[in-house]
Amino acid sequence: MPLDELFKKINQKLRGHYQYYGVTDNTRGVKSYQGVVKWLLFKWLNKRSQRRSYTIDTFYNGLLKTFPLLEPQIKVSLFY
Repeated sequence: MPLDELFKKINQKLRGHYQYYGVTDNTRGVKSYQGVVKWLLFKWLNKRSQRRSYTIDTFYNGLLKTFPLLEPQIKVSLFY
């Protein structure tokens, strides 16, 4: 799968997760979910060949700058 399609699908999944779980007291959980998604994406992109495709530096400063992941947002406030 090309990288632009892959990141488009991942952003769709992240948007749905943020909309469902993005409430006021769940900021830390949603932020940690984004970190896990980044780590798993790094892991699985490096398993595509026998050699490593990305280092941590090239992944964060190169690939994630080119194809940014959605940042978590609080969609529902439980206090209003």
